[in-house]
Amino acid sequence: MKKFSLSTWLLFLLPSIVGVTLFMIPMPIAGSSQIPIAWLAKELSKTLEPVVQWISLATLLIAAIGSLVYLFIPKKNTFVNNLFKVSIFWTITRVVGATFAVLIIFQFGPEAIWSDNTGALLLSPDGLVSSLFSLFLFAGLLLPLLLNFGLLEFFGTMMVKVMRPLFKLPGRSAVDALTSWVGDGTIGVLLTSRQYEEGYYTKKEAAIIGSTFSVVSITFCIVVLEEVGLGTYFVPYYLTVLLCGIVLAFIMPRIYPLANKEDKHIDGRPLDLDAEKYPENYNAVTHGLEKALEMADKNRSVSKLFSDGFKNVIDMYIGVTPVVLAFGTIALMLAEYTSVFVILGKPFEPLLMLFGIPEAAAAAQTLVVGFADMFLPSILGGSIESEMTRFFIATMSVTQLIYMSEVGGLLLGSKIPVNIKDLIIIFLLRTLISFPIIALVAHLLF
Repeated sequence: MKKFSLSTWLLFLLPSIVGVTLFMIPMPIAGSSQIPIAWLAKELSKTLEPVVQWISLATLLIAAIGSLVYLFIPKKNTFVNNLFKVSIFWTITRVVGATFAVLIIFQFGPEAIWSDNTGALLLSPDGLVSSLFSLFLFAGLLLPLLLNFGLLEFFGTMMVKVMRPLFKLPGRSAVDALTSWVGDGTIGVLLTSRQYEEGYYTKKEAAIIGSTFSVVSITFCIVVLEEVGLGTYFVPYYLTVLLCGIVLAFIMPRIYPLANKEDKHIDGRPLDLDAEKYPENYNAVTHGLEKALEMADKNRSVSKLFSDGFKNVIDMYIGVTPVVLAFGTIALMLAEYTSVFVILGKPFEPLLMLFGIPEAAAAAQTLVVGFADMFLPSILGGSIESEMTRFFIATMSVTQLIYMSEVGGLLLGSKIPVNIKDLIIIFLLRTLISFPIIALVAHLLF
């Protein structure tokens, strides 16, 4: 192994330790166990509550107007051009997002757009878009602590013999997965998108990680279970979520649509498995350490670090926020004001009855309404009398994972190569694969 200076070792260790502490380690903060980065985002959101709607509106208007203007400007490889020069579809999405923002804030036009259960749920001072504003700021500026100083190279080298055979993924994806499971799924998506753009993941790998490992946090799982009145069942509930998550992570990369994604990097390079092999006279630890220290040594410029971080923040504001608001509002409108999800849920009634789940008719619609928002199934299922059914609904809503008001919208707004058709199919497949596992556990418990 090569020799490195003390300063390089410190450059690897200190930022990595701070990054892990901020993004992955729950701490007792304000009377509860919280991930520091999530707590910081919440505190900033509280501080900005009086003005955050207006900041969000300005951001959405800039995104829409900028994209319309850049329709008539030639493509150039500059930051601003790449920010606004998007396809017609995404330009329309940004215009729709800005239009919704105006209607929601001023409560103008159809109430279906701006009601408390649709647009206002996303764009209220304490809503999702407002929360994402703070989260994007901290994640964009602080993610380099995880990305730029060798942490992923170190763990990636050691985990490759687990992640590659089981999940068809590089070892470094273990950090994305852990960040999502312990911290927050939105951070997991952002972390994955960044690494895909920087050429560390292929299209297939990014799609697998973004749609399979970007799960909700433990904290949100508790909130879901409390909503259906089953807080005392947290241990079997979360163990079931873990079991389903592992089974799905094994199966989903091997079937359509994820299996059909190209194993090529964003710049066209094919997947090179030889790059994951250890050189002669190296083992997992020594090779991982050398790669980590080489990465740390390359990133000594603090100004470049903050410059890149600031660009990431702007990119997330302009690229992701309109998608979350546009698709999230439409999905919530369909859930709240139409019978679309009730009709789509009908085919699940026979399946629920086959597996002996009580009150199948009431439970059926919750199996598809989760595509709009992960919390809706628990709200709808909270009034169901059967504890078994409520447990089934709460567990299923978390394992389905793809919901348009957050993870789904973030995936579409990122550069991860998935589209709305992919997300619908992945959502349905996750539902069908999880179904017998969750039903069996529910029968054992109740």
